[in-house]
Amino acid sequence: MAGRKRTAVVVAVSAVAGLAAFLLTRASLTDDAYITLTYARNLAEYGQWGLIPDVTSNSATSPLNVLLLALGIVITGLFGDPQPIVALGFVTVGATAALGWAWARMSARLRFPTSVALLGVAVVVVNPFVLSAIGLEVLLVPAALAGFAAATVERRPVWFGVLAGLTVLVRLDLVVFVVVVFVVATARAVGRRWWQAPVAMVVVALPWYVFSWVVFGSAVPDTLVIKQSQDGLFDPWTYASGIGMYLDGATVAVLLAVVPAGMGVIASLAAVAARIAVPEPPALGAAAALGAGGMAYYLAYVLLGVGPYHWYYVPPLTALAMCAVLALGAWWGQRRGASADGEHGRDRESGPDGTRSGARHVGRRANPVVAIGLLGVIAAVVATTAVVQAQRGVPWRSPTIFGNWASAEDYARVGTELGRRVGDAPVRSPGEIGTLAYFCECRIVDVFSDRGRIPGLLEERLSESGTIGSALLEANYLWFDRDREPLAPEYRLLYSSGPGRGPDTWTVHSDARGVGHFTLVRIR
Repeated sequence: MAGRKRTAVVVAVSAVAGLAAFLLTRASLTDDAYITLTYARNLAEYGQWGLIPDVTSNSATSPLNVLLLALGIVITGLFGDPQPIVALGFVTVGATAALGWAWARMSARLRFPTSVALLGVAVVVVNPFVLSAIGLEVLLVPAALAGFAAATVERRPVWFGVLAGLTVLVRLDLVVFVVVVFVVATARAVGRRWWQAPVAMVVVALPWYVFSWVVFGSAVPDTLVIKQSQDGLFDPWTYASGIGMYLDGATVAVLLAVVPAGMGVIASLAAVAARIAVPEPPALGAAAALGAGGMAYYLAYVLLGVGPYHWYYVPPLTALAMCAVLALGAWWGQRRGASADGEHGRDRESGPDGTRSGARHVGRRANPVVAIGLLGVIAAVVATTAVVQAQRGVPWRSPTIFGNWASAEDYARVGTELGRRVGDAPVRSPGEIGTLAYFCECRIVDVFSDRGRIPGLLEERLSESGTIGSALLEANYLWFDRDREPLAPEYRLLYSSGPGRGPDTWTVHSDARGVGHFTLVRIR
């Protein structure tokens, strides 16, 4: 298939897959997705970076996701009332299209079939951890990772830097991937032009983080301090063991998500072994780097000591799954390329990892049968995963992996009625704030919405951190007003299990918690 036609097909199919993912999940978004949507709506409509009216906060983990959603909301507003959910559809489709574009580029360069590129997209889009967190940056993450992997394969340092800059705007912690991929594969692939990559990355990403540092009082969002302060929330589970927790609730779906990632671990280790044992291995540099980045990211989160929120597993799971597909695709493509070069009686050009190989020599070594078989295994896992996800109903009532106290539909009802009840009076949140804040459009307060509550958390973290950790925290919050007072709530919203009765009480249901109820109580 010709290059442009291949790219158009992969991008179009990927976009359709993104649309399907959005239509499947749009009515069942998780609570944290609504935090992002509320930030985006407030930015688009009021020019405010915050979760509640007239109060600036800095708890949005993904600035690029918020900015893209806000742009989508502005565009929808040109044709009537602004539509944040429609904007989410645009961003979801755009992210999967970008993911497909990166895979099409790698397919052309490494000479593996279009079907393998589509498998690289599918292994991400059907992942239950991804689908259970649509609305967060879970599709922007693999799109960004695949993008700078493609730049590595094509040996384009400036594009690597630009995409790396966008990657750390998706999530700052993805800098782990940027560093690992650059060190493992990119620097060697681009040679003396390596310095162009970090320069381009800084040009793209630094302005936002300087702006956030000075204007919002912290370059790193407050979510780092907030999440590290939630000791005991998931006891006895930690990030290191959290997959086991999710296996208890959604065994089949979680296992299906873990299998391609496990193959990615093996593929990454095999790529390293191939470099050592075989003089002329397939071009596995970018694949090995993605896998190494996924493992390094997982280890970094274990060391940070954060809780096992399911979207935290998306970067390592998708990176490792893509590593498996890319490594096997490169293996298959090496044979196809060797055959094509052999027909023309010439040596293959250098691969993205700098190796050169004669057509006949590679043809003997790179037997693709095993690679094709393993790709078939991944395809079977992807197909099974899609069937399991569809059996939950279309559209979903709740995500496969879910822990909120109420369904999105029930939270929308409670939030709408709560806004009518309290008006402008501050309300202390019950512990989950995103969907309530979105539909309430009132002053519902906790550490995510009220920065007056951050100084206390910051002092706790400073007292528990070592010398280096404390210095980094002090630097991050150099411009933060630590004398800021928290908002004084007039009401509090309480959650209890079981049905509720009486005034200012709303009975709700969650597939994770069963029947429960919220009660609005005036604070005296």
